[in-house]
Amino acid sequence: MSVSKRRAILSMPARYAINGVLMILLVVCLQALTASGALTGYYTKILILVGINIILAVSLNVATGYLGQLPLGHAGFMAVGGYTSGIFLKSVDVGQASGGQYVFYVIAAIVLSGIVAAVFGILIGIPALRLKGDYLAIITLGFGEIIRVVITNIDSVLGFDFTYGASGLKRIPKVTNVLNVALCIILTCLVIHMVMKSRHGRAILSIRENEIAAESCGVNTTYYKVMAFTISAFFAGVAGCLYAGNLGSLQPGGFGFMKSIEILVMVVLGGMGSMLGSILSAGVLTVLPEALRGFSEYRMVVYSAVLILMMIFKPTGLLGDYDFSLSRILERIGIGRKPQKKEAAK
Repeated sequence: MSVSKRRAILSMPARYAINGVLMILLVVCLQALTASGALTGYYTKILILVGINIILAVSLNVATGYLGQLPLGHAGFMAVGGYTSGIFLKSVDVGQASGGQYVFYVIAAIVLSGIVAAVFGILIGIPALRLKGDYLAIITLGFGEIIRVVITNIDSVLGFDFTYGASGLKRIPKVTNVLNVALCIILTCLVIHMVMKSRHGRAILSIRENEIAAESCGVNTTYYKVMAFTISAFFAGVAGCLYAGNLGSLQPGGFGFMKSIEILVMVVLGGMGSMLGSILSAGVLTVLPEALRGFSEYRMVVYSAVLILMMIFKPTGLLGDYDFSLSRILERIGIGRKPQKKEAAK
């Protein structure tokens, strides 16, 4: 009998074009809501904070979910990016710039923050990623604390004000807005998605599944571990830049051990290896404390109870390792697929 089988005809450029159009529409809608005043200052601040946490969670997911390691120093890379952008923006006096020069300074601050954080990621990753499991967690935790202590005390060593020590870096130009946060989220997710769909991403995933087998098949495990760690650090630095430009001041104490744990909880709650899970959990865990602010006495109790119940009844996280694919949904409903006839014996 003749049966009909459907095969995909939606090409990769078409898939990226569809996703690109949707992202542009999202950015335009957010910008229109902000410009019209539909989003008040309070909700805009919450939205920006959600976006920064999304970048942090998605970037940490590269090292934790895709690579299968357990680094606990992500807040250190965020601090490096934040202080780099803060010092840079203050030195160029971005407040006096306008037009194209202002945009150039903002882009330069974001890129510079990511690069400096990535350099620290390489320096820390080469020795640290020779270890695994609890030992890696301990050494990355130590490096994160070293970064915080250095930021706090480096002025006394240099003999002049650089990071302003424990008093914090203040009067940072507030350059962060909904538009540049949304663009950074899109670029972060796009770059990480493209890397993970390439042969480099498959090599990273093979290390997570079985490092010994991957190495025996010719995968340079050290190279790909450092690569994943560097990508993770780069985007943590970008998030740090946006964070500094949002608050206008930085304190070394804000980048301690608990900040790294907070980011790790977002990744675990969303599902290790799921980009969409990291996005959803970052949004939920950022908005939930604000939504419970009216119950200030019980806010943290409810927040903690939600996390505990989640880990009991859904230990793989909200989405496990599932990742959303618009093209897959379109193909399931018949868009972007065509029938292919095939003869088969009954």
